Amino acid sequence: MLMPKKVKHRKVQRGGRIHGTANRGNAVSFGSYGLKATGSSLVSARQIEAARRAMTRYIQRGGKIWIRIFPDKPMTKKGDETPMGKGKGSVDHFVAVVKAGRVMFEMDGVKKEIAQEAMRLASHKLGLKTRFVVKNEE
Repeated sequence: MLMPKKVKHRKVQRGGRIHGTANRGNAVSFGSYGLKATGSSLVSARQIEAARRAMTRYIQRGGKIWIRIFPDKPMTKKGDETPMGKGKGSVDHFVAVVKAGRVMFEMDGVKKEIAQEAMRLASHKLGLKTRFVVKNEE
């Protein structure tokens, strides 16, 4: 599972609503096909891994996959049946902050139809709306 080796601050504030569109990472750079977010959300490391597995399984180890997002934001959770107060909970998992327009996954070395189906399967594992994009067709 993806997570940072080291973080500057062990716990971070949650933050509010994710505003705006992505300025960086909004174009297909490495592969020929991409999966672009049309909405904004926090994507957990588990969701990224599940999507990666779904794509890899479908393309049967052919081609290459790039993961363009990284879960670097720690999310905390207090234990079950813990009363209010007593400080912030311990770090439970890591998430990636994904803005609308961000290319999350890229693929190359496979036919367009296969890439499209693999990305469709991956999109079901993620908690936000996405669309399939082709390089230089955006």
